[in-house]
Amino acid sequence: MRLISPALWKRLLKRRLPTSLWGRSLLIIVLPVLVMQVAVTWAFFDAHWQTVTARLSEGLAGDVAWAVESYLDDPTPDSLAVIADRAERTMSLSIALQEDRTLPSEQRRGPIGVVDRVLEQALASRLDQPFWFDTLRYPAYVDIQVQTPQGVLRVIAPRERAVATQAHIFVVWLLVATILLMGVAILFIRNQVRAIERLAEAAEAFGRGETQERFKPHGAREVRAAATAFMEMRDRIQRHIDQRTALLASVSHDLRTPLTRLRLELALAPPFKRAAAMRSDMDEMEHMIDEYLAFARGEAGEAPQSVSISDLLNTAADDVRRAGAEAQVDVPVDMTASLRPLAFKRALANLAGNAASHGEHVRLSARRLPSGGLEIVVEDDGPGIAEDLHEEAFRPFSRLDPARNQNRKGVGLGLAIARDVARGHGGDITLDRSDLGGLSARIRIPG
Repeated sequence: MRLISPALWKRLLKRRLPTSLWGRSLLIIVLPVLVMQVAVTWAFFDAHWQTVTARLSEGLAGDVAWAVESYLDDPTPDSLAVIADRAERTMSLSIALQEDRTLPSEQRRGPIGVVDRVLEQALASRLDQPFWFDTLRYPAYVDIQVQTPQGVLRVIAPRERAVATQAHIFVVWLLVATILLMGVAILFIRNQVRAIERLAEAAEAFGRGETQERFKPHGAREVRAAATAFMEMRDRIQRHIDQRTALLASVSHDLRTPLTRLRLELALAPPFKRAAAMRSDMDEMEHMIDEYLAFARGEAGEAPQSVSISDLLNTAADDVRRAGAEAQVDVPVDMTASLRPLAFKRALANLAGNAASHGEHVRLSARRLPSGGLEIVVEDDGPGIAEDLHEEAFRPFSRLDPARNQNRKGVGLGLAIARDVARGHGGDITLDRSDLGGLSARIRIPG
């Protein structure tokens, strides 16, 4: 027989245990209570109920033995009448003789058999004659029959003479107390877990760029301390983001002013040989400033709203066609989603522009996921990106090898901005090999 290693046992147990804090906290309360209830019930039945039942059965067996021996000493109808009357008055036993009868051949026993086993042992220790009994035919009585030379002596005894019939009351009270204690524990745990869930929801919303009001921490002292620390951290991060955005906006404005003067002077200057190159350099400088500012600003200040996915993809397709590549759109006309339109439009523009820069054919498609989420795919037939460089391509200011130098007019922020937008919506972007032969950028956003 092959033994399961402790490590395998640990893995199997880990898979079966609940993963949520609510489930684990509930298990911490419920499991000890159930173990305690089983242990107390077992100890009660083993040390008390069975002992009491055995004593009662022994007493009943002694009374039956007395009645049988008294009758065998004087097996006459008058003697039987006296014995039956005395047994009825003092022992609550009903005794009758079934002449020329034999014991039944069938044996009826209870499903558990504790009472039958104890009663059988008691009768066997007190009676020398063959006997038969039935504890199931009459709910409130026990039927005991003893074989005598004259026939079968039948004794009907109240069930409480052989069994401790009130034991179930203890079990009922134990169950009621357990349910009450577990109910109080569940309410307390739920209140504590709810405080942690509220903190997690606030952290997730902040990670998506959503602005929420400060909430009043509640729950245990440690949970309140964590919630207070989170809100203070959120305020510090928000101040840092606002300061960075303001700084870059100011720098952008300061850079645009001399850039505008250069454009004006270049437009007023007489034609010369380097004019076209200078215009190209100024266009690239302006594009770089726009990308820096967009990366720093992110999605600040924009609220989600219902947006037509078809309109977004068709707008991106128009940009692809203006860049000189062919564009194909595959999306249901009535598909909508709750998005930050400007941020998502910029993410799609970055992906579509990147595809148009390196391929001649671009395909944009969208579909609903079985989970209710949204998937948008931008594909091209360009040279693609090596699989080991997929994550490197998302790093800000990353410039890959010349085989596919994305953002040739920018500074390597196109994919970084697109992923930041996707993650701000609770999703992500992954890269893969396209069916067209080039790169496939897949945006997945939960519903």
